[in-house]
Amino acid sequence: MSDPLAFSVVIPCYNESKSLPELVRRCQFVAAEGGGEVILVDNGSTDDSAVLLQRLLGDPDSVGRSGKVAWVRVVENQGYGFGILSGLTVASAPVVGWTHADLQTDPADVLRAMPIFDQSGGSPTMVKGRRLARPVSDRIFTAGMSLFESVLLGRVLRDINAQPTLFSRELMDQWGQAPRDFSLDLFAMYRASSIGFAIARFPVLFVSRKWGESSWNVDFAAKRRFISRTIKFSLGLRKSL
Repeated sequence: MSDPLAFSVVIPCYNESKSLPELVRRCQFVAAEGGGEVILVDNGSTDDSAVLLQRLLGDPDSVGRSGKVAWVRVVENQGYGFGILSGLTVASAPVVGWTHADLQTDPADVLRAMPIFDQSGGSPTMVKGRRLARPVSDRIFTAGMSLFESVLLGRVLRDINAQPTLFSRELMDQWGQAPRDFSLDLFAMYRASSIGFAIARFPVLFVSRKWGESSWNVDFAAKRRFISRTIKFSLGLRKSL
């Protein structure tokens, strides 16, 4: 009988082939050291990510194995959130969640987050990173969005897109229809707060990308589109209250 999983962490990967060798290496350390699993999702990539994941990890058939890195494939990209949800569908640990593939935050941050769950005494808990060393312009942007969401939704919601995001799986069992785009971070944090989860934060170092570029944080026009989509989702969420 295999050891029980401590956590299942999903990492959606979209055209991240250059970062995959280092990402897989770090994830293998995290899974083995923490007694959990890391599920990489090839989220409809148009580069050679699937070929590389096959070479690095073999067939996508080891989900649910403690100390292992597994992968699943989404043939057509349907959004950041869809990739995460595809990984969560096969996750089975008592603590689940996600982080990013771009290595701006280290997957090993998951190992620093897990003791917080031990300290919770089994109470429903969400643990999120709190990003350090970000550019001033990004901090101002995040602060403005956090203030807007907190006022609109009546909850204190800070640094919403910080990673990792980990939570007792009861949240996923109760959250209902989740969004398929970047609104998933906001949705999960809001739902956790609204149903009484304790939300704990811990500092994580945020570094520059080594490879590739952000899919949204590239220029003012991209940020404007992100803001527009987020506000539209937030207003819809507010109406559902």
